[in-house]
Amino acid sequence: MTVEWNDKQPIYRQLRDMVAERIMDGSFPEGEAVPSVRQVAADYQINHLTVGKAYQELVDAELLEKRRGLGMFVKSGARAALTRDEKQQFVEQELPAFLERAAVLGMTARELADLLLEKGGEDE
Repeated sequence: MTVEWNDKQPIYRQLRDMVAERIMDGSFPEGEAVPSVRQVAADYQINHLTVGKAYQELVDAELLEKRRGLGMFVKSGARAALTRDEKQQFVEQELPAFLERAAVLGMTARELADLLLEKGGEDE
């Protein structure tokens, strides 16, 4: 597996975010083991300490749990917690930037609503 690491943030944070994304999309289901530190280090050709640090941050965030002798597992409720946190971040950071950009472009709330309904469907 090849991953393009960027220079904007440390590799352990990028790896942490990648694992969190896989928990959110269901690739790493709750209650299931995530790949071992050694396996990830070998797959991505990175230091095992880097992988360990990424995993430890996920343990500290109560998204993963260590099971002695078995490895790391996705905790129950991790997906919901991540989704909640991502929604909050979207509302607090990304949405204001989006609305500011739309205002600069002279777009009205009605135009935005129509575009969102058109592009995203009318589920609710």
